[in-house]
Amino acid sequence: MSLPTPRTPSGEGASLRGHRAFTGYLAGESAGLAGSSVHLVALPVLAVLELDASAGQVTLLASLSHLPTFLLALPTGAVVDRQHKRALMVGTDLAAAAIVAVIPVATLTGRLSMPVLCVVALLLGAVTVVHQAAAIAIVPQLVAPALLHQANSRVGAAFGAADTAGTYLGTAVVALVGAARAFWLDSLSYLVSAWCASRIPNPGGPAAGGMRRRRRIAGEIGEGLAYTARTPLVRDLVLALTVTGFATGLTGALFAFHLLTAVDAGPVGLGVVMGASGVGALVGALLAPRIVARFGPGRTLVAGFATCAVTDVPLLLARPGAGWLAVLALAGACQLAAAAVAGTTQRSLRQQICPPELQSRAQQTSTWLVSGSKPFAALTGGGLATAYGVRVALLAGALLLLVPVAVLWRSPVRRMAAMPVAAPAVGDLGGVGGVVGGNRSPADRPGKPGP
Repeated sequence: MSLPTPRTPSGEGASLRGHRAFTGYLAGESAGLAGSSVHLVALPVLAVLELDASAGQVTLLASLSHLPTFLLALPTGAVVDRQHKRALMVGTDLAAAAIVAVIPVATLTGRLSMPVLCVVALLLGAVTVVHQAAAIAIVPQLVAPALLHQANSRVGAAFGAADTAGTYLGTAVVALVGAARAFWLDSLSYLVSAWCASRIPNPGGPAAGGMRRRRRIAGEIGEGLAYTARTPLVRDLVLALTVTGFATGLTGALFAFHLLTAVDAGPVGLGVVMGASGVGALVGALLAPRIVARFGPGRTLVAGFATCAVTDVPLLLARPGAGWLAVLALAGACQLAAAAVAGTTQRSLRQQICPPELQSRAQQTSTWLVSGSKPFAALTGGGLATAYGVRVALLAGALLLLVPVAVLWRSPVRRMAAMPVAAPAVGDLGGVGGVVGGNRSPADRPGKPGP
């Protein structure tokens, strides 16, 4: 069975230029990410410098922000495959706007505390799980299969630009008006995102498979798990991503704390380093299609994961001083550039070979394993930091980043010379693995390598 052509507005199937649906989608998601980047600067400053949070409290906050992924990712995949994704994106953006507004309101009433931040992190994490599931799964409905890698590359580039702009804007806002008030800007960004999502031309309802006889969610979750487990290429990629997710969850929970304390970066230094990483993500996403066309997806993925591991080393050695901040900014830019190349490549690859009716469930299986491991990674990092010091915890995360390189080196992924161009036939999942090959014609072509 051939892959159904996604429903796109007339005349928008051959190119992304003038593609109203994809342009509206990209504008809204970029606005939301820019606002989130503001609070990624404001939140650690608020917790560490204003509420005097300890390393244990900071890692608990990080753990709670990722816990909803572990709890909700799999059922969300089944639900999103049944629902209109545009409506889910609008609803979750509106909910997020209300949630983050709690922080400045609590500050005005004198009730801001670490428990308030923890509740906000938990609730925002929950709506983010649903939003991201819908936002990722809607892309194959908006663009033709041959444009999928190019679309994901543009998503990554736009997100890198939004991340950089939001980070630097957040740094300036925190410096001018304080960390708590910066969350008003984050709330506004979610409202802009909701408006843009509501303007996306209707991409259609659930995929054809989504109109199937409704079954228990547990059975549908099982299909997503089975597809991931039985498809060799997808299985290896998701395993590599899962280990990467745990490693980055361990180090990421302590990154801002380490820069604000041991490296004495201050809010401005933290913003500079994080903003440089966003620039790297932008450049990497833009270059991804060319790199894959030149070297093939296999070698690109192995090199991308290896670069992510190597560029984690400067964080272990950093000391106070402008020179070290410059080194960390450069390392972060290189790391996120490599991550963007690997991230857009692996996501496009998995979307190309996945049956349409399994898109969200397959994606959410990966999200559950990758991001769902991060709350436990954050708690592990907090335990290691408390018992042995922050640098030991960071070293453990850096060493773990070598494991995905070994996984992909031994995998069929390394031998892929070109991107696949069609999804496998719908039917027996046991035969899915045989569809994936490394010698198909290349197709036209969004952190760490993300799910």
